[in-house]
Amino acid sequence: MTLVFAHRGYSLVYPENTMKAFKEAALAGADGLELDVQLTKDGQIVVIHDEKVDRTTNGKGFVKDFTFKEIRKLDASYKKKKLLQKEPIPALEEVFEWMTTNQIICNIELKNGVFPYKGMEEKLIHLIHNYKMKDRVILSSFNHYSIVYCYRIDQDIETAPLFSEGLYMPWVYAQSIGARSIHPKHTAAPNELVKASIEYGIAVRPYTVNKEKDLQRFFSVGCSAVITDDPVKALEIRNR
Repeated sequence: MTLVFAHRGYSLVYPENTMKAFKEAALAGADGLELDVQLTKDGQIVVIHDEKVDRTTNGKGFVKDFTFKEIRKLDASYKKKKLLQKEPIPALEEVFEWMTTNQIICNIELKNGVFPYKGMEEKLIHLIHNYKMKDRVILSSFNHYSIVYCYRIDQDIETAPLFSEGLYMPWVYAQSIGARSIHPKHTAAPNELVKASIEYGIAVRPYTVNKEKDLQRFFSVGCSAVITDDPVKALEIRNR
């Protein structure tokens, strides 16, 4: 069965990459989450997509220039005004703490392509070990050097290269870097690629699959998972 991963949580309705969006995705029945991590000035792993806080919060500036205490004061829900409650930028630790109460899978995207964030991989893997989340996380990134480094630190943690354009025989590439899965942009994942990858033992989880026809295609081809902004719609289509 194709699993449904909520992209940045249930981000169609709730503020992306917040505990509210993650909890609502779980309540909706999503099998997994996709979230993004960056490092603060004092080396804390926080959950936010952009290098800057400008788009998703009421603050301005780069994540790397805020201490954890400072970044926590920002409101990550202010764009979704109908929510009365302020939503802070979560620490990854907070997400793991909550994950100990459920069985949800978590795809963590390392956002270290623009700023290399020294020590991020070690901190992340240390946290995964602390919370015994080895079997429930997938580490992905557009920075393939970073996921290879993660694989070298701990070969038991699943890694997945992200790519947005056609990659020739991606299952061969995945195997060559020790990755157990690939996360292509949905437009770079034709049916043949999905089928061949799975045949060679490589899981395929395309992003960001929001249109009904695309969701139907991936479900019918037996894709490993889809990453979507609207888990409710995806689950409805899957159940049909």
